[in-house]
Amino acid sequence: MDRPSLADLQAFATVARLRSFRRAASELHVSPSALSHTLRSLETRLGVRLLNRTTRSVAPTEAGLRLLARLSPTLREIDEALDEINNFRDSPLGTLRLNAPRAAAEYVLAPLATRFLLENPGLRLEIVADDNLVDIVAAGFDAGVRFGERLALDMVAVPLGPPQRFVVVGSPAYLAKHGVPASPQALSGHRCIRIRFPNGSIYRWEFARAGERLEVEVEGPLAVGEMPLMVRAAEDGLGLAYVYHQAAAAALAAGRLVTVLDDWRPAEAGFFLYYPSRRLVPAGLRAFIALIRQDELPPGQPAEGN
Repeated sequence: MDRPSLADLQAFATVARLRSFRRAASELHVSPSALSHTLRSLETRLGVRLLNRTTRSVAPTEAGLRLLARLSPTLREIDEALDEINNFRDSPLGTLRLNAPRAAAEYVLAPLATRFLLENPGLRLEIVADDNLVDIVAAGFDAGVRFGERLALDMVAVPLGPPQRFVVVGSPAYLAKHGVPASPQALSGHRCIRIRFPNGSIYRWEFARAGERLEVEVEGPLAVGEMPLMVRAAEDGLGLAYVYHQAAAAALAAGRLVTVLDDWRPAEAGFFLYYPSRRLVPAGLRAFIALIRQDELPPGQPAEGN
């Protein structure tokens, strides 16, 4: 039996991990047809099927799962060994893959992306915006972004960007017709544009004042998962919306929306960049961490070494 090459094994591991030829091909920078040919050739040489394929899905067979379990630590060690060479370059090479909620991608990562790439011309950056709670290790990401309270204990977390402020907004026409709520409890008498998470749950609006914290289950005719849709519905007078201040900033500045319950300002929450605790952090991720830490320092103060 011809021994498979490292590239063939890497191709199999990537498809098995992502369970998608299209996504694996994109990560490996090859065409899906070439990748499919590589996997068929590998299975022929090994004399065993590694992947079950349908028109809609791909998944490892039992043999494929066992091979993946043995290969993954070894391939990770090889990647880390090769990445150590980046320490000898003026600018690291490679691809940094980040997973983040859509709001974090838009309001926190997007403003950093151009600066990061200009300062590190040898790197590529991939940002996947997804509001689902993703296992970044299994999905092949170098790091992810979440609110701090949702981080697993075995992850290293680095504060990312300023605290995010939430506001409750409504159109002047809606408030003139339905009145301004005097307290969070008064929201029971209002139509509210609700937030539905990808897992199907409805978000309970959170408020804080003088140390007191409340969660309110609101009702309303519309539930969406996209904050721009919530802002648009509020502008159209459908009801009140609970959104990031940045999402509503333009409408607030133009007077199309106004804030309510300002004395019950929702608690601010901060995003964190998180990644697995391991011996070697990829050079691209180290460069990104250095960038966000530099932004936290007072002017003129040098960043600490990583």
